[in-house]
Amino acid sequence: MPRLALLTLLFFVPGLVWLQSALAADEGEKLPEQRLKAAFLYKFGGYVEWPESAAAGPDSPFTIGVAGADPLAEELSKVAAGRTMNGKPVAVRRIRSADQIAGLHVLFIGVSQGSRLGELLSLTQGQPVLTVTETDNGLAQGSIINFVVADNRVRFEVSIAAANRGGLRIGAPLLAVAQRVWGSTQ
Repeated sequence: MPRLALLTLLFFVPGLVWLQSALAADEGEKLPEQRLKAAFLYKFGGYVEWPESAAAGPDSPFTIGVAGADPLAEELSKVAAGRTMNGKPVAVRRIRSADQIAGLHVLFIGVSQGSRLGELLSLTQGQPVLTVTETDNGLAQGSIINFVVADNRVRFEVSIAAANRGGLRIGAPLLAVAQRVWGSTQ
């Protein structure tokens, strides 16, 4: 087994299991889905490489946009408060219109945006934006990561081809814990 795969199994997988159980214990019951997805959205950024063109400037924040999921945006704001990603402060922006997509590093498109999903994804095609959805056909429509619920747990699937089109490289640790990976490996 290659060393990176072994390290992934030893550190990342238990870390995700711990994250889900720790957050669930904090609630005393089943973890609300939105809270767990917010934690994942923040963590995804640490396992993705953006091209240099994605850096707006040394003082610009690492920006995560959320379209159509205000409760998730609220949770994500709590998760990201006072934290950094890739040496930049994290900012969470609620996306109400297409012109607010510029400058994002991550765009989460909630299920309530189903009628606008194709439009929002098309605005990010070929751009260094990690798109994350939560619909049955998110990857087929062009998303890079799509949340799914399997066995009452939040999981995710990844499209390597969609990431490559945006110039993003998805790290092996993230791919190793994805429920499904579409496309060829990098």
